Amino acid sequence: MGPPSADGTRRRGRRALLAIGALFALPVAVGWLAYVAGLAPGTTANYGTLLAPRPLTAAPVAALRGKWILVQFDGGACEARCEQKLYYMRQVRRAQGVGAGRIERLWFVTDAVAPRAELLAAIEGTRLARADALPAGAFAADDALAAHIWLVDPLGNLMMRFPRDPDPGRMVKDLERLLKYSGFG
Repeated sequence: MGPPSADGTRRRGRRALLAIGALFALPVAVGWLAYVAGLAPGTTANYGTLLAPRPLTAAPVAALRGKWILVQFDGGACEARCEQKLYYMRQVRRAQGVGAGRIERLWFVTDAVAPRAELLAAIEGTRLARADALPAGAFAADDALAAHIWLVDPLGNLMMRFPRDPDPGRMVKDLERLLKYSGFG
């Protein structure tokens, strides 16, 4: 075998350059294909709707500062939907295991009706407060208050709300993620 010819060396160099170019172009092509296929970035992993943080200074929230707070608004008569939200809040907190101590539950009673004793026994540990203790518009418009379960961060900021008929399993995952990555509360 003799020394390589200039043409052979040039061809090998071009092939190597094309291989390197293809290697760097591949991620761009895959990203473009994913975008065209509808797998665009920007989808979030959280289930609840993130809200622009709003500080809450009402006494019932301030008393729980330093904890994550699951909040609900309902009348004292607490019909089936209300009981279901209270149950979900209790179960989501319990599902956090060791992190359950970092979460509190708060029920703002929106009327003058006192909750039933058996209901209070079933939701032991849930704090009760009068909704009139909140400044007007602290959470949202009145029609949306009772529709959701709300989340307040340990600094006292309203930061998330869960949908009308929440999936407790997905709520658990949201809180697990928050507790895992937050160094406070």
